[in-house]
Amino acid sequence: MNAVLKPSACFHCGLPVPAGASWSVTIDDVPRAMCCPGCEAVAQTIVDIGQSAYYRDRDEYAVNAFDATLMPPELRLYSNDDAQFARDASSCEATLSVEGIRCAACVWLIERQLTRLPGVQAASLNVATERLYVRWSRAECEPGDILQAVRQVGYTAYPYDAVRHGERLQKASKTLGRQLFVAGLSMMQVMMYVAPSYLAAEDGTLDDSMASLMRWASLLLTLPAICYSAMPFFQGAWASLRARTLGMDVPVALGILAAFFGSVVATWTGRGEVYYDSATMFIFLLLCSRYFELQARRKAASALERLQHALPASASLMAGFPDSRATTLVPAGSLAVGDVILVKPGEAIAADSVIVEGTSALDLSLLTGESAAQRRKTGERVPGGAINASAAIILRVLKPARESTLSDLLKLIERAGSGKPQIAQWADKVAAWFVLGLLLFAVAVFAFWSWHDASQAWPVAIAVLVVSCPCALSLATPTALAAATDSLLRRGVLIVQPHVLETLHRATHIVFDKTGTLTLGRPVLQQVEGLGSMGEDACLQVAAALEAGSAHPLAQAILAAAGEHSGAHAEQLQEVQGQGLEGIVDGVRYRLGNAAFVAAIAGPPLGDTAVGVQGMTPLYLGTQGRWLTRFLLSDALRPEAADVVAYFHKRGKQVVLLSGDQEALTQSVAAQLGIATACGECLPDEKLDFVQQLQATGAVVAMVGDGINDAAVLSAADVSFAMGSGAALAQAHADTVLLSSQLVSVLDTARTAARSMRIIRENLGWATLYNLTAIPAAALGFLNPWLSGVGMAASSAVVIANALRLRKV
Repeated sequence: MNAVLKPSACFHCGLPVPAGASWSVTIDDVPRAMCCPGCEAVAQTIVDIGQSAYYRDRDEYAVNAFDATLMPPELRLYSNDDAQFARDASSCEATLSVEGIRCAACVWLIERQLTRLPGVQAASLNVATERLYVRWSRAECEPGDILQAVRQVGYTAYPYDAVRHGERLQKASKTLGRQLFVAGLSMMQVMMYVAPSYLAAEDGTLDDSMASLMRWASLLLTLPAICYSAMPFFQGAWASLRARTLGMDVPVALGILAAFFGSVVATWTGRGEVYYDSATMFIFLLLCSRYFELQARRKAASALERLQHALPASASLMAGFPDSRATTLVPAGSLAVGDVILVKPGEAIAADSVIVEGTSALDLSLLTGESAAQRRKTGERVPGGAINASAAIILRVLKPARESTLSDLLKLIERAGSGKPQIAQWADKVAAWFVLGLLLFAVAVFAFWSWHDASQAWPVAIAVLVVSCPCALSLATPTALAAATDSLLRRGVLIVQPHVLETLHRATHIVFDKTGTLTLGRPVLQQVEGLGSMGEDACLQVAAALEAGSAHPLAQAILAAAGEHSGAHAEQLQEVQGQGLEGIVDGVRYRLGNAAFVAAIAGPPLGDTAVGVQGMTPLYLGTQGRWLTRFLLSDALRPEAADVVAYFHKRGKQVVLLSGDQEALTQSVAAQLGIATACGECLPDEKLDFVQQLQATGAVVAMVGDGINDAAVLSAADVSFAMGSGAALAQAHADTVLLSSQLVSVLDTARTAARSMRIIRENLGWATLYNLTAIPAAALGFLNPWLSGVGMAASSAVVIANALRLRKV
């Protein structure tokens, strides 16, 4: 039986819909009015998970704020069987978006609440992105229990959705902006009354009746700031007390209330000091600090947000291709392997695909950090999430959108920031005990001044409560780490685990794989040896003409070395598997391949032509009765490899090379780079044993590998890097993925780690020094309440501004 619904009531909870409200959700094709963003978010989630029948079958409204202790029926709709929560047979996990995050204190409160819930194995809230990662036992907990636990401490959580999350952040920013405006207006109006009263009181020209009138006027002008602008602090403090904890909003709320109600008593009785100007001023200043912090967190997480919004919601399907070029707009999620899509300039590619028609430049900056557009032509693969920068192209889908390169990257991002390094955990613990110690100290200070000088007891106690800045301690680390992570992601480095920067900074050994890590992982033409009268350049052009249609790695090396060749075309081309190619170029028959294959046409090898060069792959070119050229190819060192190794040597770290290649080749590479310790012909388990032996001696090991063959040793290292690209993203076992596949990114990360640790230490040092100086100064009566508010706001601002320096590349 359906509930009797009031025309002007919220369709979800039944409360009246405010005049002019625009919140609504389309349920069963009918727009339904909602009373607030919270109801809108919950109702939209119910529709999104296919449970619209809840509204058709219910016999009462959902629980609203007047009955918040009950378990809302809509939360019971979430089940461990839902695919979005699946992890393995025994546990589930989810990434949730949380509404109402105000500062680092909220993070501590929510995590503490969830870790008390039976069955919850891990809970971590990222203050920069406002996303909550939770893992729980299937047997002991349900998703609804987790959502309800968050609700009980005054917050709303729902499964993460990038679009809705972005809309909610905009609303939160606008609300805070309005509260800041009201506080500023109240402060200015109150100061207009307070300043003349101060001046008149000094020369005795202000009579009692006029002083009383100004006090009552100041009271009325302070009410908007107290009842509206200060609500974030009151809500945070109340949520902490309900959870039987002491959050960082508690001393702030107590300071505001003490100043206000002390002033009300003085106004009512006509005796004592009033602090309306101080109350409005530090509400305004604290909101300024919080607004600054909010914007800083947005900036620090901007690269992650851009990635999360990068996947297109729709695609232009060409169902009749090639017979018809008509397009139909379809959801990107409905694309199947083999579908043909049209991507116009400026549009994002919905899924990993191959170009079947057209040539264009693609912007891969979101995926690799590379700012320059890259040309792609017919037959080449393109990753989902790339942006078509020039001409329209037609593509055939190779993977569904949910398995695209960008989707794999986003799955890694869901893991990114889901934990805290040790230094952040230490700061959170210190801040939590700090609040308790501060409250006890404020009580002691009040008692002392009541005995020493009762007229100063109240303002001094208020100053002590307001001047303290536990938020600076808690903000010091997460803001810096978020800014550093954002900076690295914009350069193609994805930090997956929270400890990367901290551990890399104190690493003692840097272990490199060789192939694909220190080297390019593909053959490069190293040397051209002339064996006849034909010039080397001319031989290279002939070889490029013969190899023009081949996808073999050696062929690609020849083509790369030749560049834009002269346009020579090979005719009557024949390939002999495993030996080489034969064809006619400009009327002359040539062979390109191994020595035995070319000898059949060129005759016996001359001199030492048949003798190989260690570590090199020879490729011969010959024609009838003549040897022309020997091309020597090998896996080349990355151009930046020497600089990276030199950087770590300069920082006093030991560099080690482990490779599965031949010992001689491994030692050759080590000698070129100045690496003293190198081991070749290492199997994966031998690499693992080597790293574990280092760790047994107390070494902190950083491992850099290709992310696939080195999975075991990457997992075992204290901190690890994988050269990530394409499908390898989904299989990455490393703490960090180098999306750009450039070794120089390891150097960038090491430099950023050093800067991050320095700035974190500066922030923690500043926060500690500030509190050790300001709190005693306030306790001794040197700081009045409004000046204390200035100090607290300035302390948080200094910490945030210092952390944001890490965003600079």
